[in-house]
Amino acid sequence: MTADLDFMRLALREAKKGVGRTSPNPAVGSVVVKDGRVVGKGYHRKAGEPHAEVNALRDAGAQAKNATIYVTLEPCNHTGRTPPCTKAILAAGIARVVVGMADPNPVATGGADFLAAQGLAVTRGVLAAQCEAINRPFVKHVSTGLPWVIMKAGMSLDGRIATHTGHSGWITNAQSRAAVHRLRDRVDVILVGIGTALADDPSLTTRLPKGGGRDPLRVVLDTQLRLPATARMLRQESAAPTWIFCGPTPDAGKVKALAAAGAVIKPLPLAADGAIELTAVLRELGRAQMNSVLVEGGGVVHGAFLRQRLVDEVNLYVAPCLIGGDGMPVVGGLGVDTVQDAPRLKTMRTRRYGGDLFIQGFFS
Repeated sequence: MTADLDFMRLALREAKKGVGRTSPNPAVGSVVVKDGRVVGKGYHRKAGEPHAEVNALRDAGAQAKNATIYVTLEPCNHTGRTPPCTKAILAAGIARVVVGMADPNPVATGGADFLAAQGLAVTRGVLAAQCEAINRPFVKHVSTGLPWVIMKAGMSLDGRIATHTGHSGWITNAQSRAAVHRLRDRVDVILVGIGTALADDPSLTTRLPKGGGRDPLRVVLDTQLRLPATARMLRQESAAPTWIFCGPTPDAGKVKALAAAGAVIKPLPLAADGAIELTAVLRELGRAQMNSVLVEGGGVVHGAFLRQRLVDEVNLYVAPCLIGGDGMPVVGGLGVDTVQDAPRLKTMRTRRYGGDLFIQGFFS
């Protein structure tokens, strides 16, 4: 069993290479082992391309015969954009299959049972929790149709994201900012409210130290279409589009100007408080096959998502400075009457980025 754990950890390492590259599919890694030695490895590089098992089997070549294959997600047993991985495993002559997590997709599941019925030895549930953790967005999307929601903010020790004048430049350090861009590179959507869009005029792009990276879809919540057609995010040389969610009857002139600048206008119903219905936004993104949404604020938007219990994960970058009570809070009003009513993270981890503290937490 110890060997199985070690080899599954290697498969997880492969899977992590594909995180953020495979939506709406999961990130999957695989290794092929023969006589206690890794003879092949691979991961799912991009949606529509060969799956991890196929890449690992190709890497192993003839050495795959009578070997063991480790895979973080149950091999698929259906024909989608690629052929079934179960057939590739049989064709390669694999003797044993070790699976991390079952496939929650009802269309693709059943691979482990199929391989067992063909006479292969099948071991399931090895490091299942770790395998599920790297695919939280996929699991939520395939189970509910909604994307995984991450609330992210750079803030002061006293929970402020800007001063009383609205100035917010470089609260956190360069290491934290680099981490944020690595996060952007892994998510499908960046979402901000119109207040942040007007105050900061952000580009909402991914900027990695050595270039490259992937720009997520940009989303702005803008009930009255106040975003100017000259906004920086609409002037980026990027393959990623900008969607603007607005009220149900937008001004035709504003729609025309923003559409001419490259924006996609998405009218939606309004909630009782006059704000855009957030669940409708998430449903629309889910239908567009988006697995993950990074909510970058500001405080009003963070508060709205938290009030409606729509946040799955929190990423906070805390700088060692104090801005004061007249600064802008990271979260707007939640209407919490007692401490017991406050949203509470169930699991957390921390790390340091120079003098900054990074806090990651989950609500489930």
